[in-house]
Amino acid sequence: MSPKFLHGWLTALRPAPVHADGKERLRAAIGAGIGLAIMAFLSHQLGIRLGLTPWVLAPLGASAVLIFAVPGSPMAQPWAVVIGNTLSSAVGTLVVIAMPELDPALAGGLAVCLAILLMMATRSLHPPGGAMALTAVLAHAHTWPYPLFPGMTNSVLLVLAGVAFNKATGRRYPHAQGPAASPPSGQPAPLDPLDEVLRRYNQVLDISRDDLEALLHETERLAYRQRLSELRCENIMSSRLIKVQFGTPLQDAWKLLRLHQIKALPVVDQYDHLVGIVTLADFMRHAEVDSQAALAHRIKQFIKPTPGMHASKPEVVGQIMTRQVRVASAQRPLAELVPLFTRDGHHHIPIVGDKRKLVGIITQSDFLRAWSKAVHEGWQQA
Repeated sequence: MSPKFLHGWLTALRPAPVHADGKERLRAAIGAGIGLAIMAFLSHQLGIRLGLTPWVLAPLGASAVLIFAVPGSPMAQPWAVVIGNTLSSAVGTLVVIAMPELDPALAGGLAVCLAILLMMATRSLHPPGGAMALTAVLAHAHTWPYPLFPGMTNSVLLVLAGVAFNKATGRRYPHAQGPAASPPSGQPAPLDPLDEVLRRYNQVLDISRDDLEALLHETERLAYRQRLSELRCENIMSSRLIKVQFGTPLQDAWKLLRLHQIKALPVVDQYDHLVGIVTLADFMRHAEVDSQAALAHRIKQFIKPTPGMHASKPEVVGQIMTRQVRVASAQRPLAELVPLFTRDGHHHIPIVGDKRKLVGIITQSDFLRAWSKAVHEGWQQA
């Protein structure tokens, strides 16, 4: 065996880091200690009154690890702890009663095997349950009070302590699973992709389906945000600009809007510095269009040049344009434009360089196209 192979094999066995800070680790440890102390004290007092021994079982230490350190695990939920431990104790006791002469090694293996099958059948898989079955065999438990006391009694008391401590320290426990959405009557239930993946995986996961789905959605959301944060305005802006100047006649500006099927035209000076923007809304507002039927007539009259030296209506773009324009730099992160397009209702964001020189424009369509592409690439990489 080469040193390189051995190193790789040992590296593969190295556990993944625990994503829990020191405060959470201390919380879990203190909780397990307090929970076990309360459970042991009450069980001891009850055992004295009932005249029963033993009054506490060692596998409950493993149950405490799950309840206090991994409260979200399906294997740490009250049903799994109480039913799993109780049934496993009963199985171990039954094996001892039914086959008292069987070698303890074989009896222990049989008890654990049967306990796992029973826990899976009752949806109460709880790892310490295997130890409960084995402990019953090794302790040669041959009376039926054993599964109930200390088995079930220890488990119930520990679960109650876990509920109180986790609630007091801000951890949700029990971790109830939400009911599946019911399809409309008469329609087949849609195939959930996550359920299909879990079915194909065909292994028990130590995480609830709801938590797994929530983690996947949160990861997906952060991935989209990260992907969008890497985009800059210059990556998606339209650089082939259709623009006008202050003195461009309204008729010419209207023709450009109609010809290119756009809704806004940046207004620049002779050095391409942005001075405003003119939109379809500006034309309609100044033409006093009050109905769809009157649109064509009113616009036609409005953009028609007035003969002579004096006019009673606007004649050039500079007279109707919007002067206060929200702009962005080419290097600005695209994600920062989200509020402008969604909350503030902007449809066009001019992109400017030094001294407000126009270098591009981003429309809602450009932004949505970039967002859609980021989402599509996220699904392809998932």
